Amino acid sequence: MSWQQRIEDALYQRQQQGLLRRRLAVTVSPHARLTQDGQHFTHFSSNDYLGLSHHPAVIDAWCKGAQHWGTGAGASGHVTGYSPCHQQLEHTLADWLGFPRAILFSSGFAANQALIFALAESSDTLIADKLMHASLQEAAALSPARYRRFPHNSLAGLARQLGATDTENRLVITEGVFSMDGDQAPLAAISEMCRDHQAWLMVDDAHGIGVLGEEGRGSCAQQQVTPDILVVTFGKALGVSGAAILCSGAVAAYLEQSARHLIYSTALPAAQAAAVLASIEIVRQQPEYREKLRQNISDFRTLCRQQGIPLTDSLTAIQPVIIGDNHRALAIAQGVQLAGQWVQAIRPPTVPVGSARLRITLSAAHSTEQITRLVEALHHVL
Repeated sequence: MSWQQRIEDALYQRQQQGLLRRRLAVTVSPHARLTQDGQHFTHFSSNDYLGLSHHPAVIDAWCKGAQHWGTGAGASGHVTGYSPCHQQLEHTLADWLGFPRAILFSSGFAANQALIFALAESSDTLIADKLMHASLQEAAALSPARYRRFPHNSLAGLARQLGATDTENRLVITEGVFSMDGDQAPLAAISEMCRDHQAWLMVDDAHGIGVLGEEGRGSCAQQQVTPDILVVTFGKALGVSGAAILCSGAVAAYLEQSARHLIYSTALPAAQAAAVLASIEIVRQQPEYREKLRQNISDFRTLCRQQGIPLTDSLTAIQPVIIGDNHRALAIAQGVQLAGQWVQAIRPPTVPVGSARLRITLSAAHSTEQITRLVEALHHVL
């Protein structure tokens, strides 16, 4: 079969199964507003959990950073792309999150893959939650290490996998907050199990950093756990973009020598690093953003319960409404959008087959009135 025929067949199959993805050009505005093709919506599909992407101090830091450092890094950090602003951000992250070192990456996807590809060898074993992010699933599957998975958040399943492997180096991989379900990993119990089996623990806390724990330090701080390796991203609660790996000094030095995504990529702009620094300062010093988010989550769940709208057990900003069928999920999302509420249908392979859903995300930027209107629209369509 030719490439052209293969491509056309694949697109047709996706269309028939209700799995065809589309990108739409939208304009996102402050106060959780979104405009698409001249129509205005309240935005319930963003990971900007604290609304900081439009915070004046974050925008000002980026603009001043661009004036001082320029708009791009111009090279890899191993050449001339690593500025004092990058260095300051790494030091701030390490101090804030309680690790010896932090290493910056252009994205969470890049950080996850760089770590696995640099660390894992054929004599090692990777043991991961079945619902971990696609970047980690792909890296683990392509790495030379043995790759084992355990049922989602199952301590018994993890114990079985740890007991069934005898390799010297074992890395347990999980997330702080799972991106499609919004539930949290039992990190304290997982961490204890790793210690008992002399395994390392890696936590991807993309959706926990900034919103959970004291000073927004994330899931690990909330559960009083210090993993061997922590990955955080700047494109969710911090409202910017980029990521970092937090680790020991030795691991950081090793990544500087071995992480190809770090060595062979242009560094993120120093202006971007300046914006992240401004965002971290807001997160650490202004807990009212987290308090507002928590109140919005509580209000949403209370209103849904009153209207009989089925929710999962998630207590985070990610509030999925499980539909099941792909076509029905698309139709319901469209119905909610007709009511002025921007909600997206998430379908396989992003989520398991048969679990298509509306992925509703709440933000500190939402008002009580906006949340009430969303629940009314959901009640009408469901």
